[in-house]
Amino acid sequence: MQETYKTYPNVETISLPEPTRSSGKPVWDVLSNRRSVRDYASAPVSAEDLSQLLWATQGITARTSYYSFRTAPSAGALYPVETYVLVNRVVGLSAGIYHYDVRRHRLEVLRKGNSGAELTRAALGQEMIREAAFVFIWTAVVARTRRKYSDRAYRYIYMEAGHICQNAYIAAEALGLGCCAVGAFFDSEVNSLIGIDGKDEVSLYLCAVGRKRIQGTKAE
Repeated sequence: MQETYKTYPNVETISLPEPTRSSGKPVWDVLSNRRSVRDYASAPVSAEDLSQLLWATQGITARTSYYSFRTAPSAGALYPVETYVLVNRVVGLSAGIYHYDVRRHRLEVLRKGNSGAELTRAALGQEMIREAAFVFIWTAVVARTRRKYSDRAYRYIYMEAGHICQNAYIAAEALGLGCCAVGAFFDSEVNSLIGIDGKDEVSLYLCAVGRKRIQGTKAE
């Protein structure tokens, strides 16, 4: 079976807090209140909240002899989507670019330093990218799905990205955070920023996350 996990050997790794399944708002309230939020406070987000969102979008929920099922559905349980995180302000984490190791629920350090301005430029100057506490960058390893579904794989991959992003919206609202999906960006610039080739692995989707700004205040 094609490997459904990407890992970066010989890089620094950071363990994440264990995600919880016993807190948050009722799902019906979350769905009623879900909105795209583009205005973020300057206060950081906790590592616990980042961990919870990573699990909500791509976390493993059950394991069998052949599959490890995740929080979002995937055609053929092939899971072509990879998660990268550009961190601007997360408690206990340095600014930088990380890759999510799904199997071990941990982060792999790819690049240290503030890259928010670069990703903002790649996203057509949308300032919420720079102002967010962190930004998910979702990519696809196309061969994982294409080997089974041929050209129809592209449809399934984009469906999966939508499922994952909706999970981010729901989980962010449950945690009292705001998020906003971003589809407008220069693919080649995002690919270059996270170090992928744009052929075997391609950028799909961005999602900014941060604390909601209360009108008339700088942070909350």
